[in-house]
Amino acid sequence: MPAGRPGPAAQSARRPPPPLPLLLLCVLGAPRAGSGADTAVISPQDPTLLIGSSLQATCSVHGDTPGATAEGLYWTLNGRRLPPELSRMLNASTMALALANLNGSRQQSGDNLVCHARDGSILAGSCLYVGLPPEKPFNISCWSRNMKDLTCRWTPGAHGETFLHTNYSLKYKLRWYGQDNTCEEYHTVGPHSCHIPKDLALFTPYEIWVEATNRLGSARSDVLTLDILDVVTTDPPPDVHVSRVGGLEDQLSVRWVSPPALKDFLFQAKYQIRYRVEDSVDWKVVDDVSNQTSCRLAGLKPGTVYFVQVRCNPFGIYGSKKAGIWSEWSHPTAASTPRSERPGPGGGACEPRGGEPSSGPVRRELKQFLGWLKKHAYCSNLSFRLYDQWRAWMQKSHKTRNQHRTRGSCPRADGARREVLPDKL
Repeated sequence: MPAGRPGPAAQSARRPPPPLPLLLLCVLGAPRAGSGADTAVISPQDPTLLIGSSLQATCSVHGDTPGATAEGLYWTLNGRRLPPELSRMLNASTMALALANLNGSRQQSGDNLVCHARDGSILAGSCLYVGLPPEKPFNISCWSRNMKDLTCRWTPGAHGETFLHTNYSLKYKLRWYGQDNTCEEYHTVGPHSCHIPKDLALFTPYEIWVEATNRLGSARSDVLTLDILDVVTTDPPPDVHVSRVGGLEDQLSVRWVSPPALKDFLFQAKYQIRYRVEDSVDWKVVDDVSNQTSCRLAGLKPGTVYFVQVRCNPFGIYGSKKAGIWSEWSHPTAASTPRSERPGPGGGACEPRGGEPSSGPVRRELKQFLGWLKKHAYCSNLSFRLYDQWRAWMQKSHKTRNQHRTRGSCPRADGARREVLPDKL
C-alpha cells in the first residue's frame, strides 16, 4: 500500500484515546506493570516489516498472575487506542491483534505497540519497525580546499525516505593497494556529507563509495575514482572592487585578489564574472576573463547600479590535466555607471543635413567599431589607453559642438527653431 494511504492503524488515530501516557520513543523492553515481574508478553517482539505488510501479534498474560485473563485487554499504537474489531481472544489468557497494509513507521526509532489491562495499565510493549530497505546512493561529488583534505556529499537514493533509521558510511581507499577506511566527520556540509581532514596521498587515485544500511538491508553506491589534484577548489576571490572608468558612462572596472589558500602551490587559475542591474535577478556571465585579476565591463547602461560577483577555478595543479572545481561566487559588490549627458532616443534631435562630416564613411566605421565594443565585456590583455583617449576626445568634442553651434537648426511646427545635434555614438 502507498505510504500516503491510511491503513487500520492510521484510521484508528481519528478516535479520541483515553488518557494515556504518550510514548514518544520506542524503547526495547517497554515498561510493564507489576513489581519487577513481567505480567504479559507480546509476540513477535520488535518485528521489522516492509510497508504494505500485515502483522499478526498476540498479548499473553501469565497464568500465574492473580486474576490473569485476556478479557478486557486492548491495544494502542503510538498512544492511540486501536479499534476493538482488530482484536480477538484466542483463549482465556491471550488476545490477538491483526493489522493489514501497514504504513511506514511514524518515527525512525520505531512505533510503540502496547498491550493494556482493563484499567489502562501497561502490561507489555513492543517496537514496530515498518519501512523500506535503503536504495543505492548516487551522485557522489568530492572536493579539496588545500590538497590535504577531502569533502564528499551524495544523494541517498531515488526516493530517499525509508521510514527507518538508515546509516550512511563513506568508505575510501587507495586504488591499487591499502585497506578500506571509513570517514568519521559527517554532516559537515549537509545531511549526507562527510569530511576527511588529513593524511591523504597525492599523485595516487582514490576509490570512494557510500554504503547505506538499515534493519531491512543494505545498498552500496558505484565507486568514484579520483585524484586529489583533480578536485581542488578555493574560497571565492577576496577584495572584489568595482569602480567607474573616468567619465565613460557605459563601463565599469572590476579588480580582485587571487584566493590565498593555494598561493604556495604550483597551479593556474581562471575566473568568471557575473553582473546584473539592481532591479533584476538575471545575471550575465563573462567567461573569457582568463587568469587575470581585473576586467573591464563595457556596453553597460548609463546611470545604473550594477551588482558584480567573481569566482575562481584552479587548474593545472602540479601538472594535472583536468579542470578544477569552480569556487562559490564572491559576495556581491555594487557600483553605478555615470549618468549620460547626451540626449537619449526621442530627445528631439534632428537628422544631420546632407554634406555633414559626420555622415562620411570614417564616422560610420567608428560607429561600427564602437558598437562592437559596447556589446562585449572585454577582459583580454589589450591596452585600453588608446581607446580611452579616443572616447574622451569624442565626448569632449561632442559637448563643445553642442555648446557653440549656432547654425544648422530645424524648423518646428510652432515656428520656433531647435538646434541640430550630431549623430549619437
